[in-house]
Amino acid sequence: MRLGPPLPRAFFDRPGPEVARDLVGSLLVHRLADGTRLAGRIVEVEAYVGDGSDPGSHSHRGETRRNRSMFGPPGHLYAYRSYGVHTCANVVCEARGRGAAVLLRALEPTLGIARMRALRGLPARAPERLIASGPGRLAQALGITLAHDGCSLLRGALVLHRAARGSPRPRVAVSARIGLTRGSEIPYRYFDPESACVSRARPAARGSSRRRRAPGRPAARAGTKSPAPPPSAPRSASSRPRRCPGSKAAA
Repeated sequence: MRLGPPLPRAFFDRPGPEVARDLVGSLLVHRLADGTRLAGRIVEVEAYVGDGSDPGSHSHRGETRRNRSMFGPPGHLYAYRSYGVHTCANVVCEARGRGAAVLLRALEPTLGIARMRALRGLPARAPERLIASGPGRLAQALGITLAHDGCSLLRGALVLHRAARGSPRPRVAVSARIGLTRGSEIPYRYFDPESACVSRARPAARGSSRRRRAPGRPAARAGTKSPAPPPSAPRSASSRPRRCPGSKAAA
């Protein structure tokens, strides 16, 4: 698998919607403790901002023990538990203290696919579109847990990379976010409309609804949506970036 360079901190130190749009097509790589690398191309994200304009954001009412990582430095991970079941992975953006992040909703598996199926509890021949289509599935397939909350995405075991030089840039469509009770009308969902791994089609999306087949698999509808995130699970009161499991050094 060809990778571009890791995304620098400056990439994330921008308004959340800009970061979200530009994350579509980038690659998330997780090196597990046994050295196995899992990776996929991001095809769907949602932006959440903390400037008081976004009632759907965890940071809308300010910083708490449960959402503290969302206010941390840009380029770190904010992980929370949805309905006490699904871990969801978010990329912190904007300046420290702003409370902005991008939810990773779906990716196309590109490396370590058999291991991803195993982590998901899927049979060996399960379609690739089912592996990481939806935020809960994505985190499970990549081995991301609450232990990664606050970890750096700039270096270490979990890293976001640019696409390799010469890779085609995806066309990015925009729609309202999925599964919210508040702020559902805000068009902060960005996705590749040609990917079969997008978690759910949106009729109101601006852009083509034509789907590209997942690699090596017949075309089919994307997986069902994941639940909307309630407030995150409690975490340590420390605001220092946490050491990412599997990392040799803290970022």
